[in-house]
Amino acid sequence: MEDYSIFTGKTKTFSVVDYVLFGLTLFISASIGLVYAIIDRKKLSSKEYLFGGRQMSVIPVALSLLVTFLSAITLLGTPAEMYRYTTMYWYLCLSFVFAIVLSVVLFVPFFYKLGITSVFQYLEMRFNKIVRTMAVILFMFPTIIYVSFVLYAPSLAFNAVTGLDLWGSVVAIGAIATIYTTLGGMKAVLWTDSFQAVVILAGLLAVLIQGSMLMGGFSNAWEIAANRSRINFHDFDPDPTTRHSFWSIVFGGGFVWLSLYGASQAQIQRALSCPTPRKAQLAMLINLPGLIFIVSLCCMIGIVMFAFYADCYPLKFNNLIFSSDQLLPLFVMDTLSQFQGLPGVFVSCIFSGSLSTLSSTLNAMGAVIPHDLIQPFCCKKLSDRSMTILSKVTVFVMGGVTIACSYGVAQLGSVLQATYAVTSVLDGPVFGIFILGMFFPWANSWGAIVGCLTSLAIMLWICIAAFVNRAFNAIPSAVSVMGCNWNITTTTMTTIATTMSTVNSTAAVNLPLTSKSSDPFYPLYTLSYLNYTATSVAIVVIVGLIVSFITGRTDPKSLDPRLICPLFDCLFPCLPEMILRPLRFGVNHEGKYDVDATPEVNDKASKMPEMTPSYAADRKQEHGDGNFPIKHGVTNMAYTDNDIISVHL
Repeated sequence: MEDYSIFTGKTKTFSVVDYVLFGLTLFISASIGLVYAIIDRKKLSSKEYLFGGRQMSVIPVALSLLVTFLSAITLLGTPAEMYRYTTMYWYLCLSFVFAIVLSVVLFVPFFYKLGITSVFQYLEMRFNKIVRTMAVILFMFPTIIYVSFVLYAPSLAFNAVTGLDLWGSVVAIGAIATIYTTLGGMKAVLWTDSFQAVVILAGLLAVLIQGSMLMGGFSNAWEIAANRSRINFHDFDPDPTTRHSFWSIVFGGGFVWLSLYGASQAQIQRALSCPTPRKAQLAMLINLPGLIFIVSLCCMIGIVMFAFYADCYPLKFNNLIFSSDQLLPLFVMDTLSQFQGLPGVFVSCIFSGSLSTLSSTLNAMGAVIPHDLIQPFCCKKLSDRSMTILSKVTVFVMGGVTIACSYGVAQLGSVLQATYAVTSVLDGPVFGIFILGMFFPWANSWGAIVGCLTSLAIMLWICIAAFVNRAFNAIPSAVSVMGCNWNITTTTMTTIATTMSTVNSTAAVNLPLTSKSSDPFYPLYTLSYLNYTATSVAIVVIVGLIVSFITGRTDPKSLDPRLICPLFDCLFPCLPEMILRPLRFGVNHEGKYDVDATPEVNDKASKMPEMTPSYAADRKQEHGDGNFPIKHGVTNMAYTDNDIISVHL
């Protein structure tokens, strides 16, 4: 034990074997992309490149769904959260159930039956091109910020602890993900994600098992954490400003993850790569226990890590580490370095999270930018082959942009909270537009635009004001340095201990005083970052409906029923028809319209690019078993696949 950093004051570095295993993981990931690039070199179709031919198996899709947003940020930030605060964050697993069940029931079948390439195409179908373009632009910013975090955070953490070169690892990870995604498309992403899911699981299990053995078993580590007030599952404060209460984590966090699984291009694109909606739903459901298991492993590692450092908090003392995000890498080097190669496996685990997230995001951008920003405005007559090449160029360019942007995310604090906050503020209004369009048939394009911009303005104001005023309603749990032995004087140790005690006491005393700021809006600034997405959605819906009714609401009878999700039919299918019919608010979800009585349907259909004869021809080519006759602006759609409904207008 005398070799541990808390006794020597020095961190350990990688061995040659660690570097070899780390490099081998990167090589295998890159090789998968190259293999599929060679296999599919003659298949230059967008369906093949972006969706794997829509014939992907359930298991690789499920594993890809699992690791797409289970990034290095989650793997590093969750154990650090357990160490610095309490186990309340573990309730996030319930938010996964909330988000994924709703995604399976509502969002996946809804988008699948539309047969779209990009989820943003729906917004033009439902509203207009302005709404679609606005949403795409807002999607781009949080996506680039998020993947920049995903690249930079683990590289910084391991640079400080293992000596792994900071920008060398950033560029290497970014370049490898960019290359295999550009060359191999969706197939490369899915199978590489599957390999990386195995690496992540192996790395986490290695750390948990070895750490538990050193602590005399996980139960002993749990007891130590409980005695130091780290075990807490009973904060049910309904105050939305409480950083991590049951309600903010389960329902606030649930909306965050619902936006990721329900209306995120990255996740929906994976679901659409399955051959049927039922298989897409099955892949999503298989992903759920895996997500819960891996996040629970991270929480358990955090408890063991706290027990290991219970009497010697290593942060910022004797130049050991400088950020809570470096706690886990330090713990890994302390516990696994005696087994040459295992630290390399764990670093591969963390960077596999980065690779999977980056590749999935780049693949999504390869669909969104060409189909939503380029083709509608300047390249309407591009062939499918040309669109595929454009998608590849987009992936390559955005990979470079992401690497460049990773230089600018170093000043935003703890990666876990900063990532949730920044992405929620920018992504929440976009998710709100989808909610407004799918579930509120009266909403019009003016309501969507004004609601989204209002939500964006208010959430940016709250987030920036919270950062400027340091209005973070959270006090880290008490820590101790009395067990440290770094060969420094007793006087210095006493000063450190006194300083730590003073910091904790000052935080506990000053936080309530700070909340008495003269700014009348200060309580808004203390809103839990997990509630940002739910707040954004609420603002979009409320403002959007008010504006829609002021400017002339949409008549539900004039809408194509495919564009409105029958909420109550999906959630409560066993209710009698006499109850469900009024809950459809005039939208005919039986798919039968009296065209003569509602001529505006034809007018509406003629204005929607996804319902034009050219669109039908594309779909017929894509689904050879489909029948798409067009007559007098009316579209009849029928698939032989029983999972896809027939729509008759």
